[in-house]
Amino acid sequence: MRVPVAIIGAGACGLTAALRLADAGIETVLIERDAAPSGSTALSSGFIPAAGSAAQLAAGIEDDAQRFAADIQAKAHGAAAPHLVAAYTGAAAAAVDNLARHGLAFEVLDGFLYPGHGARRMHTLPERTGAALVAALERAATGAGAYLLTRALARRLWADEDGRVSAVGCERPDGSMDVIGCDVLILACNGFGGNAAMVAEHLPAMREAVYGGHAGNDGSAIEWGAQLGAGLADLGGYQGHGSWATPQGALISWAVMMDGGVQINREGRRFHDETRGYSEAAVHVLAQPGGVAWNVFDGRTLALARGFPDFVAAEAGQALKTCADVAALAALIGCDADTLGRTLAHARPGAADAHGRRFERALGAPYHAVKVTGALFHTQGGLDIDAQCRVLDRTGRPLPNLLAAGGAARGVSGNDVSGYLSGNGLLSAVAGGHIAAATAAALLKRELA
Repeated sequence: MRVPVAIIGAGACGLTAALRLADAGIETVLIERDAAPSGSTALSSGFIPAAGSAAQLAAGIEDDAQRFAADIQAKAHGAAAPHLVAAYTGAAAAAVDNLARHGLAFEVLDGFLYPGHGARRMHTLPERTGAALVAALERAATGAGAYLLTRALARRLWADEDGRVSAVGCERPDGSMDVIGCDVLILACNGFGGNAAMVAEHLPAMREAVYGGHAGNDGSAIEWGAQLGAGLADLGGYQGHGSWATPQGALISWAVMMDGGVQINREGRRFHDETRGYSEAAVHVLAQPGGVAWNVFDGRTLALARGFPDFVAAEAGQALKTCADVAALAALIGCDADTLGRTLAHARPGAADAHGRRFERALGAPYHAVKVTGALFHTQGGLDIDAQCRVLDRTGRPLPNLLAAGGAARGVSGNDVSGYLSGNGLLSAVAGGHIAAATAAALLKRELA
């Protein structure tokens, strides 16, 4: 088989790229290791941040790419790659609008703002799950003519001495190898969250953490790029999550914290400002006794949380506990009731507390609680790329026909866990896939000229 464009990985990034290429009449094959597309996207909430989309405008939300970019850099303390921040925030609305034209019925998430966002810009399908997003993207891409090759584990790239990729070797379930030739290759496949050795080397704070990501994030994209002389960037950046229900192994939406909930450790004390972000919260939770905490919230927040399928699943798994009063909550946590009572009494409207958080309201009994730990979800560093998603070599020059986006490439979270703004992963995937497709089309046109 030989195609103009081969894409390794059929998550949000690969499917978005394949759809745009199919729209342009360019033959494309998606190489997917699993029996059906899933990856990090399917494990996410499926919320895509974009500023200036048709859905935002229809909802009367004032926002633009410049405001979005400023929010990203503020969260990353100015350490996010400026060229990618500008490229991704500038392309996100067009990418989402194009997906909408192919039948993805996006709406803008309402009711609360995720930490660091200055406007409501999370685009979600009615199902509010990453699995629904992947399924919709697959239908759109294959319906437009992209070819999806499943159960094909990419194992090897062939390239000439100039770094021009000519083929991909894919291992099939029976052990045979399919070789697919291509004029352009897009790496839309993975980060390295599932590679224990790489996590220990680059993300020591997550060495012992639960991994909540996809097994396919084994670092192979980085390995292939390195073999071709590619540069690497921001390997210390990642998305953690401080609200992973234990032992159920389910995500508890951070909307619980943003609506007034708090995190309490085994000593009955709060230990950070929960509104700063769920990514760095993973490190804070893991630093507590036993590496666990309790999400504590009230009835109003419970009603909000039940609007998220992940929470509903966790509740079905007996993650949710309800306590009539402080004494019962203290018994559940195993802490001193007086200490817990003082902690909750301080979580009230007024001046900023000792952690810098300002509360809009106090929590009221009965209390609801979920035991959580910190988890690693996906990495935010990888192959160095330019604003067109071309992979750069170690001197900063683009390789001839290798592109990367999503988990395979550096993102827009800087080089630390605290730089992750909610939605940065799907921003890099969807906006990056949209841009990579345009770059691939331009490279093909140049080859034919």
